[in-house]
Amino acid sequence: MSIQAIIQGKKEWRAHVARVKALPKDYRIVYRELQKYLFKVGPVELTAGTGLLSGIVDLFEEGAASGKGVLEVTGRDVAAFCDELIKDSKTYADLYQASLVQEGSKAMNKNTDQTK
Repeated sequence: MSIQAIIQGKKEWRAHVARVKALPKDYRIVYRELQKYLFKVGPVELTAGTGLLSGIVDLFEEGAASGKGVLEVTGRDVAAFCDELIKDSKTYADLYQASLVQEGSKAMNKNTDQTK
C-alpha cells in the first residue's frame, strides 16, 4: 500500500467520522453500536474502505432530515438490521471456516495417500 493510499484512506475516514459527529445524539449512539457489532461480526468489506458504514450514515442522515427517530429507520432489533445489511457478505468467520475445511480436506487426502 502506497503512502498516498494511506493518506487518502485517513482523509476518507476523518470525513466519515465528521459526518457521524454531525448526526443527532440518538443516531450517533445507534451508529456506534452498529459499528461495534459489524466490527465483531467482521464482514470483509469493512476493510475495503468506508462503503458500508457510509451507506449507514447516508441512511441515518436521510432519516434525521425527515424527522424520524433512529429506531424508525433501523427497526427495534438493531442487530437484525445489521444482519440484513451483511446477509450476502463474506465474513472473516466464513473465510476461517473455509480454511478449516480446506485444511481438513488436505489432511484427509494426505492420510488416504499414505494408506495406499
